[in-house]
Amino acid sequence: MLLLAHRGASADAPENTLEAFTEAVRQGADGVELDVMVCGSGEVVVCHDERLERLAGQPWEVRTTPWWKLRRADVGSSLGFAPARIPLLEEVLDALPAHFLINIELKCDRVDDGGLVAAVAGMVAGRQLSNRVVLSSFNPLCLFRLAAVAPTLRRGFLIDPDKAWAPQAYVVSPLVSSHSVHPFHEACTPERVAAWREAGLSVAAWTVDDPRRARELGALGVSYLITNRPGRVREALRGDAPDAVGA
Repeated sequence: MLLLAHRGASADAPENTLEAFTEAVRQGADGVELDVMVCGSGEVVVCHDERLERLAGQPWEVRTTPWWKLRRADVGSSLGFAPARIPLLEEVLDALPAHFLINIELKCDRVDDGGLVAAVAGMVAGRQLSNRVVLSSFNPLCLFRLAAVAPTLRRGFLIDPDKAWAPQAYVVSPLVSSHSVHPFHEACTPERVAAWREAGLSVAAWTVDDPRRARELGALGVSYLITNRPGRVREALRGDAPDAVGA
């Protein structure tokens, strides 16, 4: 089971920043999970929230705000860290080591993705990263579009725990997933994980910081564990640290 740092090592550095991704490398993660969207001037930025109230105390909507303005936002201080900025996806791809796996979540809940899929697919292909990138999304339209523009890139469907399970798991996912399925960890039962694996899909469970639950998921056959604390979970899985989270 490979450990992917959720938005970087986001328990120890501001999420989705170069600092968080650098910390994930330091903690010995196998890769990172990150979020991308298109900003107002067309660049692909690494950010989770549609608006920056939580991250920067600003009412700016990312999709309508130009990069020159977004880059000034401090997305570290509001989270209790040193000041940090939103990076471009290309900066992150260039900064990560060559062995790192990268789960890029396409953040778009609209029919029109504003060119997001094409831009990300172009970056991945242009940097010859297809063998270590998985592109995931809650939006099946993004994954349909990805299959059309870059059919060889690995696709994974994110299952929304707040929506009906069966249509997502048994109808949508088989249509759009070519590599993996990404359920909330509580949805990972032995029967479901076994069925996904039998269908040839890897399972990426999110978001797990409890070492006991991490062990359970590993035993079930989960392929990728997405965690805010890759170093802490790694130590626990190796038996180098107690199970209590934060101990």
